[in-house]
Amino acid sequence: MENRRINGWDFEFVSQDEGNDEFYQCRGEVVYDDDHDEQPEPSLLSAAYHLAQRLEKSGVKCEVGASEKGWVEVNILK
Repeated sequence: MENRRINGWDFEFVSQDEGNDEFYQCRGEVVYDDDHDEQPEPSLLSAAYHLAQRLEKSGVKCEVGASEKGWVEVNILK
């Protein structure tokens, strides 16, 4: 696996724990919802879902997640 560029966003491929934990990550600006909770940029989240869809089509099971500070991850499920 390698880094990927989706809709103008650069997703870095990370492999750790001897390949047992693999994911793509990208960080964008932090935006806030109506309750003032941190959310990733909508276009970044959309790009993450596009990446997940491409991976699924090639037989890779994955899920999209977001964390604080604008990070979005596409986790590879083993």
